[in-house]
Amino acid sequence: MALASAVIDSKAGISRLYHAGLQKYLRQGPGFDLEPARELGRQAVALGLETLDMARIHEIALVALVLPGYSPNISSALMGRAGLFFAEAITPIEKTHRGAREANAQLSLVVKTLARTVEELQAEIGLRNAVEAALRDSQQVSLRLVDSSRAMEESLRRLSRQLLTAQEEERRRISRELHDVIAQTLSSINLKLSTLDSGAHVEAAQLAAAIADTRRQVVLSVDIVHRFARELRPTMLDDLGLIPALQAFMKRFTEETGVRVSLAIFAAVETADADVRTMLYRVAQEALTNVARHAQASLATVSIRAFDDGGIRMEITDDGQGFAVEGTGSVRKHNRLGLLGMKERVEMIGGTFAILSAPGQPTTIRVTVLGTQPPVQPARPLCHVEVTPVEIA
Repeated sequence: MALASAVIDSKAGISRLYHAGLQKYLRQGPGFDLEPARELGRQAVALGLETLDMARIHEIALVALVLPGYSPNISSALMGRAGLFFAEAITPIEKTHRGAREANAQLSLVVKTLARTVEELQAEIGLRNAVEAALRDSQQVSLRLVDSSRAMEESLRRLSRQLLTAQEEERRRISRELHDVIAQTLSSINLKLSTLDSGAHVEAAQLAAAIADTRRQVVLSVDIVHRFARELRPTMLDDLGLIPALQAFMKRFTEETGVRVSLAIFAAVETADADVRTMLYRVAQEALTNVARHAQASLATVSIRAFDDGGIRMEITDDGQGFAVEGTGSVRKHNRLGLLGMKERVEMIGGTFAILSAPGQPTTIRVTVLGTQPPVQPARPLCHVEVTPVEIA
């Protein structure tokens, strides 16, 4: 049944028809006939409805049709078409009531207020969604931080156990050498001195031989003490510098292990801070020790380059069998403590530590210390030394 011929006998009835008419008009678009709206206005006049009554009916219909599916994509044109429908509906009332203009202004204010309320509601919903998303992200970050903290705590406990084990092993080794070598040598020296003291009628040749043997044992004891001192802290590093200390260490290393070592170093390295030079020496010492223990290598090269801005880079490469690097400082369990120790030494002075290796490939340990000084004359290499194994007959 057409809207124009519908019988309207109550305010509720016109409200339902207004809702249906507005919905149909909004779906059809601005080109649709507005006669149904005018007919609704005439029916409203017949029922004695005022402009404000139609405004309330329009507001109820607009809220019911637009607000449930409201989104920022709803254009103002849609609200404008709804306003046109309402304007046509109240035209008959305007013709019969002189106060229609004031009611129109009030209705416009109501429509704007409603639109502003909807926008504010949408903004509040968006803000709440953003806050909820931020809270979820914060909870996830907190969980990750807790997991990372637990992993670091476990790593520190494991490293502490390894460090204590290594310290006890080193103390056991030093104690054993002191007892087995130095203590026995000193006891032998004491026994010989007692023999010499009691043997007043010993022949001169025997006396000279006993004194010579005692002297040899004393020299041996002194050499062992010196070796312990070098391992704990080489005096050459403080007295002569990094380059002589490295040369002396590499010579002993080659004699003891048979691994050839090639050293290329820049003279400007000696101008670095004492902490930097100590770090370079200890890292080279530990890296070459690892080469001898694990790499099955025959040659190792040590390159220490000084840049004109004060930066330093050291690379230690061997020709042995590499390993799978799971992460910085995370490799085979039996070698983990040494690599972690090197990494800690480098990071203590603000440097970076990296390991480049793969199974069956050479291994390179790279240490970089950034420079803080302005550019100077380019650094030049001081020396290039290759140490070969000592031939044993």
